[in-house]
Amino acid sequence: MKPFMDKNFLLKNETARRLYAVAETMPIIDYHCHLSPQEIAENIPFRNIGHLMLGGDHYKWRLMRAFGIDEKFICGDASDYDKFLAYARMLPYAIGNPLYHWTHLELRRVFGIEDVLNEASAPSIWERANALLATEEYRAKGLIRRFNVEVICTTDDPIDSLESHRAIARDGAFATRVLPAFRPDRAINAARAGFREYMQKLSEVSGVDIRTTDDVVEALSRRIEYFHACGARISDHGLDSVPHACFDRSKADRALAAGLMGHAVRAGDLDAYRTLVLVALGNVYHKMGWAQQYHLGALRSNNRRMFERLGPDTGFDSVADAPFAHDLSRILDAQDATASLPKTVLYCLNGTANPVIATMAGNFQGDGIRGKIQFGSGWWFCDTLPGMVDQMTSLASLGLLSQFVGMLTDSRSFVSYPRHEYFRRILCNLIGEWVENGEYPADMEALETMVKDICYYNAKRYFGL
Repeated sequence: MKPFMDKNFLLKNETARRLYAVAETMPIIDYHCHLSPQEIAENIPFRNIGHLMLGGDHYKWRLMRAFGIDEKFICGDASDYDKFLAYARMLPYAIGNPLYHWTHLELRRVFGIEDVLNEASAPSIWERANALLATEEYRAKGLIRRFNVEVICTTDDPIDSLESHRAIARDGAFATRVLPAFRPDRAINAARAGFREYMQKLSEVSGVDIRTTDDVVEALSRRIEYFHACGARISDHGLDSVPHACFDRSKADRALAAGLMGHAVRAGDLDAYRTLVLVALGNVYHKMGWAQQYHLGALRSNNRRMFERLGPDTGFDSVADAPFAHDLSRILDAQDATASLPKTVLYCLNGTANPVIATMAGNFQGDGIRGKIQFGSGWWFCDTLPGMVDQMTSLASLGLLSQFVGMLTDSRSFVSYPRHEYFRRILCNLIGEWVENGEYPADMEALETMVKDICYYNAKRYFGL
């Protein structure tokens, strides 16, 4: 029997262990996350380990609810200590869930604590971790430094001033580059509550009087230029549903007019508006040399009662199963038809669609760019051991795993960086299995180069960072 999470954790063969010795030394480029740039700029301290490990982490909240823990100890008014104890009480029952591994990687890599977390060990772990959190090196920037993070790309609204990013850039003692990423979802979802008020703000910050779809694109283009000047090279789109590729400008303008008046927007008009704005923005990204990211397949805020109580992003989202291949193909093709399809990363929350994404990427490769269209890493509910293996196996089977830009955290937590270790171990073991099964030559020089690329260099080159 192997010890729990020893130095060869998840590395089941000698080739995997040799490759991981290379992978573990590579810097991290976290090209998509939800860390708060303001909290980084302010170098916030953390009250305690409960605040650090549980604050904003809806992955953990979901498991606590599944264990029957009262909401008071999840997003309620219980103390941080009682919430931490509640999580520790649940954790031993999370066998097979990545959070069991992630939590213990966080304890080991952040605090040097190798105890197994449970209700009995929680008080001691609480005291030891909190003693470290009271020190300067365990504030926000110090935690980032611990993991050799070279670049962080946050997720930022077009109307954001980006003042926090400028403040971080002025800190000569902090080597990690923290760059904005452009997330224009609120300008694209004309039927969403608050659209009218949001567009008024966009008009103000861009200096564009927004009346037509072309005006929206102009306003967003000006903000893209501003973001570019602040270091941005990546956009991000949450496409919970892919619009039905309707290229009708009159319908698009009608959707915008309805949204600006706070009226209901017809479904067909909304499709036209979303389609035309997405395609136009793709053209702008191409011109600027950016990469765009499309996150597909989330079904969000399913529990209305809890949404009204807690708001979005609190652990009540799930996997969607609506077909999207045809419409996604038409939207990408519309950008490609004018030779203005930018580098694009496609993620899907529904693992059954892995072959759809992998083959869709292959339709639009080219322009002398290696891996121009990327099949993004296992995302959210697919960010598991089998989920990552399935994603990489599909990519290898239907494309080129060697050109993959690798892992990202997609996290709001300052202690999520051990997930890169988790990914790198899984990657090395997968490649090691192929080699030791005689499916690829044992050319260690070529294999080590490939692993370095997937863990670091591919992302550095692809995103121009």
